[in-house]
Amino acid sequence: MKKCFSLLLALVLMLGLSLAFAEGQEALRIGALKGPTAMGLVKMMKDNEGKDNYAFTLFGSPDALVPSLMKGELDLACVPVNLAAILYANSKGAIKVVNVNTLGVLYIVERGESVKTLADLKGRTLYASGKASTPEYVLNHLLTSAGIGDITVEWKAEHAEVLAALMADETGVALLPQPFVTIAQSKSPDIKVALDLNQEWEALGQGTLITGVTVARQDVIAQHGDALADFLGDYEASVAYVNANVKEAAALIGEFDIFAAPMAEKALPHCSISFVKGEEMKSMLTPFYQMLFDQNPQTTGGSLPDDDFYYLP
Repeated sequence: MKKCFSLLLALVLMLGLSLAFAEGQEALRIGALKGPTAMGLVKMMKDNEGKDNYAFTLFGSPDALVPSLMKGELDLACVPVNLAAILYANSKGAIKVVNVNTLGVLYIVERGESVKTLADLKGRTLYASGKASTPEYVLNHLLTSAGIGDITVEWKAEHAEVLAALMADETGVALLPQPFVTIAQSKSPDIKVALDLNQEWEALGQGTLITGVTVARQDVIAQHGDALADFLGDYEASVAYVNANVKEAAALIGEFDIFAAPMAEKALPHCSISFVKGEEMKSMLTPFYQMLFDQNPQTTGGSLPDDDFYYLP
């Protein structure tokens, strides 16, 4: 799957970012993945109904979204944090990051109450998904910093497989992101949150755990700066609404078929939906990308993003 995705990305990059705003086009075209990175947009999406300021498209996976962005069919996209750096590298600077939209959403969950600290994972088997991506490198960094080496991580292809393994193991421990933690707890009251990896990360004093960002094409930034500024203002207001009005926001999340409303209402307070831009965004992302690069340079596209990666109006 990863090889196919890489080939697909290479093909669309060969086409270049040739499709800019069509003649007479007024709406910014925004793509997002179904999940926490799309949840912060829902008030904005609702307010845009009947208007032509924005056109939203939700995707099930990055390998569906990325070609649309690289071919110029999208102007902005909400993507995983490491993917933004890869797109910047592969596009030779034609994709830039404009804001952070989701902070950490990773949790250690278990059936029982035996895990109180990272040290309690010693000698255990941990079920997880996200190998060779941000979850693996965050987990590695935390375990190394805590001096924990004797742990077996059993990597699964999907979150659903992690949940199935956890349900089959009475002493199981798993790494899961929100909102899948909430989904797991809805299936079994025995599943409890043992550790919030946001708190574990912050305890290291090495910055903030980050999940998702928003990127824009450079030609859109250059030619439609006012429209981009309006988008960022509307996005910030949408995030503020979602975080302050959980029940209403959950109903919108259900309406736009991102997650079922009852599940979204339980998960939203733990999804770390955020809006950070400018110098604060850069100061958050820089050490995080350094951590990823130090473990595997390919997670950031083979190099660290330079200053031009960051949109600083």
